[in-house]
Amino acid sequence: EHRPVPLQQTFIGVTAHTKDRFQREKKMDDVCYEIVTDALRQGHQVMVFVHSRKGTGTTAKALAERAAMEGELERLFIGEEGENDAHIKYQERAEKSRNRELSEHFRNGMGIHHAGMLRNDRKLSEQMFNDGAIKVLCCTATLAWGINLPAHTVIIKGTDVYMPEKGTNVDLSILDVQQIFGRAGRPQFDTSGDATLITSHDAMARYLDKLVRATPIESNFIKQLADHMNAEVVAGTVTNIQEAIEWIRYTYLHVRMCKNPLAYGISPVQIESDPTLRGRSRELAVDAARVLDERKMVRYNPDSGNLAVTNLGRVASHFYIRNESVATFNELLEKKASPSDADLCHVMCCADEFENIRVRAEELDEVDKLKKEACPIKTLAPVEEFSGKANVLLQAYISRARINSFTLISDTNYIASNAGRVSRALFEMCLKN
Repeated sequence: EHRPVPLQQTFIGVTAHTKDRFQREKKMDDVCYEIVTDALRQGHQVMVFVHSRKGTGTTAKALAERAAMEGELERLFIGEEGENDAHIKYQERAEKSRNRELSEHFRNGMGIHHAGMLRNDRKLSEQMFNDGAIKVLCCTATLAWGINLPAHTVIIKGTDVYMPEKGTNVDLSILDVQQIFGRAGRPQFDTSGDATLITSHDAMARYLDKLVRATPIESNFIKQLADHMNAEVVAGTVTNIQEAIEWIRYTYLHVRMCKNPLAYGISPVQIESDPTLRGRSRELAVDAARVLDERKMVRYNPDSGNLAVTNLGRVASHFYIRNESVATFNELLEKKASPSDADLCHVMCCADEFENIRVRAEELDEVDKLKKEACPIKTLAPVEEFSGKANVLLQAYISRARINSFTLISDTNYIASNAGRVSRALFEMCLKN
C-alpha cells in the first residue's frame, strides 16, 4: 500500500504487576508524557487519542501535572512569553467559553475534543490546534473519522473500549487504529509522521498480528436486513421471496459469506451441500419476511412467497423508522385504546432510535431537576432508562429550559433533531390504522 509520507509506527506494551486499573493508567500516562515531550522538543504538535469523553480531560490534566512537576509546562507546552503569538490571539475566545475545562486546559497549552462538547467549543479546539495555539490535543476517535485535522505525532493511549451492548470492555478495532494512525504525517503538511499505540502487554501481540495480516471488512447487513428489505418491498423492487433472494445475492453480505462463511455461522457441511449459498440467502430472506409480517410492516404468504406492502411498512420506510421501533409502538399502543399525552410521549421516547441515549451517573442530579421543573407531562419511565431520559430532555427542549451539562446539551440536540421524524411517523401510523 502506497503512502506518500513515511510513517514510523511504534507499539508499546505496558506490563502491570498489579491488577489495579489506576496503576496501569498511571503507567500509560507516564509513557504518553515521554512521547509527547519528545515530539514537542522537536517542534511538532501531538494528538492523544483516548476512548472516553472523561478520559480526554483526565489525560490532559495528568500531562499538565507531570509537566509542572518537571518544570517543562511553560517551556514545552505553552511556549515562552512572546514566542506563541497564536496562543495570545485565542486567549480571549478560550476564556469566554462556557466550558471551564476547555479554558483551563488552554492555559496549559492543551485542548480537548469529544462529542459531548458544544459544536462551537469543538470548532474552537480544532481552529486552535490548526493554528498552533495549542500543541497537544486530547480527543476521542470521532475526530479521526470525521474531521481532517493532521498532526505530526499521534498517540493512542489504551485500547480498552467500553461496548454497551456487551456490558464490558473490548479491544479497539484495528480499522480504528489504522484510521487514527492515518492522522499522522499528512501530505502537504509534513514530510514524515510518528504514530504510537500504548496498550497492555497482552494486547500488543494481538495488534501486531492483526497489523501484519490484512483484516477484511466484514458485513453487518444481517442486523439491518429486515429494515432494508422493507424499503425494497415499499419501492416495489422486491415483491416475493425469489426476488428477495436475488436482491441479497447482489449485496456485499453475499460476497463476504462466500469468502468467509464461518464468520456468518455457515458450517463446512452447509457449504458442501450449497456452494452458491442460495439456501442461506433463502433462510435470511424468509426470516426477515417473517419478522416484518409479525410487526405488520409487510404481508407475507408462506405458500406463494408473495410480499405485499402495508401502511405501517410504508410509513416506516418513508420516515426511516426501525422495525424494532414499530414493534414497540404496536405493543404499547395496543395496551391503551385512548392514550393520554403522557402515554404518547412515552411511546415516542421508547423508539429504538433513542437507545444510544446513555444515562451517565454524573448527569442524574440535573436530569432529576429538569424532571421536576421543566416537565409538564408525567414521565412514565424512570430517568435511569434511555426512554425516561429522552422524555425528560424532550420536554425540557420544548419548555426551553436551561441545560448546563454539555453532554446533556449534546443529547438534547440529538433528540430534538430526531423527535420530529419519529413523532410524525407515529402520527401517520395511528392515522392509517
